[in-house]
Amino acid sequence: MNLYLLLCLVSLLCFGLQFEPLSSVSAWHLSAIQQGQWWRILTGNFTHTNFAHLMMNLAGLWAIAFLFRPTPKLLLMALLLLSGWVGVGVYFTDITLYVGLSGTLHGLFALFATQEWLYGRKNSRWLVFGIIAKVAWEQRVGASLGTEMWIEARVATEAHLIGLLGGLLFALLEREYTLQTKRPH
Repeated sequence: MNLYLLLCLVSLLCFGLQFEPLSSVSAWHLSAIQQGQWWRILTGNFTHTNFAHLMMNLAGLWAIAFLFRPTPKLLLMALLLLSGWVGVGVYFTDITLYVGLSGTLHGLFALFATQEWLYGRKNSRWLVFGIIAKVAWEQRVGASLGTEMWIEARVATEAHLIGLLGGLLFALLEREYTLQTKRPH
């Protein structure tokens, strides 16, 4: 599969989840998850509050893909892994309803930037420092009110932090795994 096809398929999935009844059964909803609707842990990341929210997150996904140029397989695996990570992580916050890809996007950006840095692209450290600073700012000050007005919801900065931590962790684990498998036994 090529990268553009994967991005188009993910975009179509997100677009399709904007409409009822799919929107209602895919949103991350705490009480529904507690009643056994576990798929929402993953699908809530692909549902959005409105089309402005959807377009903003899809633009972010496409930008990350064009900036870092992951293989389609790597992007798909990271997208699913980080979406699950964010969905589970949000469970341990005070959030009762969550939709949007932004937590996963923060994870993807952190993952790919950290991988570049760890594999020798030293300037990518500034991308890592930048995303850490952005999320730290959000944790201290909060998200932009303009963004909240645009998406018609509170920005789930907790999900941004969860995604960031997942991206950093998975990049470090992948690097350690690579080093371990290349060592002579």
